[in-house]
Amino acid sequence: MRLMFAGTSSDVGKTTIVLGIMRALTLRGLKVQAYKAGPDYIDTSFHSFATHRPSRNLDPWLMEASTILSLLGSHDEKSDVSIMEGVMGMYDGAGIDSIEGSSAHLAKITHTPVILIINGKGVALSAAAMVMGYAHFDPEVKIAGVIVNQVSNEGHYRLIKDGVEKHTGIPCIGYLKKSDDIHLKSRHLGLIPSNEVEDLDIKINQVAKMVEETIDLDLLLEQGKLAVLHQGMEIRPVKASIRLGIAKDQAFSFYYEDNLDLLKSLGCELVEFSPLKDSTLPDNIHGLYIGGGFPEVFAEALENNKSMRLAIKNAICDGMPTYAECGGYMYLSKSIETLEGKNYEMVGVFNQRSVMTEKLQRFGYVSPVLNQDTPIGPKGSSFRGHEFHRSKMIGDKTWQESYHIIKERYNGKVEWTCGSLMYNCLAAYAHVHFYSNTDLPKYFIENCRKYKNRS
Repeated sequence: MRLMFAGTSSDVGKTTIVLGIMRALTLRGLKVQAYKAGPDYIDTSFHSFATHRPSRNLDPWLMEASTILSLLGSHDEKSDVSIMEGVMGMYDGAGIDSIEGSSAHLAKITHTPVILIINGKGVALSAAAMVMGYAHFDPEVKIAGVIVNQVSNEGHYRLIKDGVEKHTGIPCIGYLKKSDDIHLKSRHLGLIPSNEVEDLDIKINQVAKMVEETIDLDLLLEQGKLAVLHQGMEIRPVKASIRLGIAKDQAFSFYYEDNLDLLKSLGCELVEFSPLKDSTLPDNIHGLYIGGGFPEVFAEALENNKSMRLAIKNAICDGMPTYAECGGYMYLSKSIETLEGKNYEMVGVFNQRSVMTEKLQRFGYVSPVLNQDTPIGPKGSSFRGHEFHRSKMIGDKTWQESYHIIKERYNGKVEWTCGSLMYNCLAAYAHVHFYSNTDLPKYFIENCRKYKNRS
C-alpha cells in the first residue's frame, strides 16, 4: 500500500496532517515507510520522529526515474504502508513548461494514488472546482481522495464533501479542524527542525488522535492498494574498510538517508561526531563529511568548542579528504556573521566570512560541473543538486572555485562559479544527491582509502 499526500499550495497543512496519519498508523502497529517528494531535509526529520523509521527523499529532478523505482521497491518491501509527502503545490516543480520535479510527477512515474489536501477555510462549492481543476490538469495523475484542512466544524466539512463528491466523483476521506495547539513553528528556511522542538511527541500524538476522529484511515488504506509495486534495488554490501567521520547534531543534520546508505554499501563505516559537544574527532577516521544544517543558530556554541575546530582544521590541513555542504561550508569558513552583526569564529580552512542576509541568496535546482579535481570527483564530473541558503561568502579568493553551476530557468539559462577547494577539502552550497551520479561517493571513498594507506 502506498499513497502520496499533495497540497494545493505549500501552506495547506500537509506536514501536520501527514505526521498525524503516520503516527496514527504506527500506533495501529503498522510499519510505515515515509518519503518526502523533493530535496527537503526538515520534513523527513519529522517523518522519522513520527514513524520511528528513517524517512527518504525521492526527487524526480535529482534522480533518474529508474533509480526512484528501485529505491522505492527496496524500502516499500520492508513496510506495511508507504506514505509520500508532496512538496509545495501538487504541480509545482522545476519550471512552468512541465510538471518535472513536482509531487504530481513523482506520483505519476511511481503510479501512486494521490490524496489531495485542500484548505477549507472560507469555501464551500468552490472546493469542488478546485479539486476538479487538479484532477483534470494531468489526467494521468490519479487523485484517489481529498482531505479538507481548516474546517470550522463537521457541518462545514459535510457541505464541502457533498459538493466535491457530487461534481468530481472523488471521495472525501476526512478533515482536520482548526487548532492552534498543533502548530509547528518556522524560521528562515522553513519549519524548525524536529530535534529543536519541545514536546514534539505530545504534539504529534495530539494530531494522531484528531486524525483517528475525523479521517477515515481504513478508506485511506484501501485507496493505497491502488498503487503499483516495484522491484527493489539489488545492493551487495561491501565489507567496511573506511571509517568516515560524519558531523551529526543539532547544528548539522541535513543528510539524504539514501546517501548514507549508499556510502555504507560501498564500504564505509559512518562514525558520527558532534561539532557542538565533542572535544575532538573520532579516532582512526579516514575522511570527513559535514552536511548542512543551522550553524548560524548555534554559532556561539560552535565558536566556544575551540578544540573541535582545531582538530578539524589540523585534519584537513594534513590532507584528510573532506566534503562539506551548505552549513558545513559555513562552518569551514573563517567566521559566521549573524543578522545582528555578531561575528563568530569558525574552523577557518577558507579565508572567507559567511555572512547571513535578510533574503535568500540562492534557491532551487542546480547542475554543477567540477572545475578542478576534487575529493569527490575529477575535473569535468557533473551531477545534480539543490541550493537553499540565506548566507553568502565574502573574502579574499585564496581558494579555488570548484563548481561551475548551470541553472535552467523559464526565461533562460543562468551560470556562475562557486564552491571552495583547498588541501583535499571541497565545500560548496549545493546539496548533492549521490544517486544523481554514483561515481561521486566511489571516488570519495577511494580518496579516503589512499589517505588511510598513506602511512
